[in-house]
Amino acid sequence: MNLPNKLTVSRFGMTLFFVVCMTMGEEWEKLHAPGRPAGWNFGYSGALLLFIAASFTDFLDGYLARKHNLVTNFGKLMDPLADKVLMAAAFIMLIPLRAIPAWVVILLITREFLITGLRLLATSRGIILPSEKLGKHKTLWQIITVGYFLLMLAIMEFMRAGLLPMNQGEWWELGWNWGGKSLVVIASALTVWSGCAYFWRHRDLVAE
Repeated sequence: MNLPNKLTVSRFGMTLFFVVCMTMGEEWEKLHAPGRPAGWNFGYSGALLLFIAASFTDFLDGYLARKHNLVTNFGKLMDPLADKVLMAAAFIMLIPLRAIPAWVVILLITREFLITGLRLLATSRGIILPSEKLGKHKTLWQIITVGYFLLMLAIMEFMRAGLLPMNQGEWWELGWNWGGKSLVVIASALTVWSGCAYFWRHRDLVAE
């Protein structure tokens, strides 16, 4: 197994630890309790670092594979799958924190299942469908959206620990509600658009 493929596989492991860190984070009600004393819980901060590292491997494995001519069928299949597992885990973990509505997450995950099914159908016919540019843009905006919410949660943890002043709560709420919602709309629109475009481009596979 070459280095790009090892980086791809490592993303599955980082996703597991990411979920563990998210589980260790405080619940929404505790995180926002106005009279709650400061605490030292940095689960979301750890999740943010892991998410950044995993997202970086997504860029790095593709870059190394193209630069050193190490593109393989394994990488073409597993790289998009590793991305989907990471993003699905991130979106699902953000539902209880009221960052993203459940129906939006269902929409995003459904798109990924449909595209994966299309790729499996193509594989059964000896065709490998690689990721496309519009799909990369979709993934980038999903990463930005998840990263934004994780950063906001990490900031709240630092405020709760007394490492940042608590009087920043007003702008934090504004950023969480309006900034986060704007990113969710962009990511959702790109997800639907890229999925429809991908199916239309390969409509001959499902023409039967």
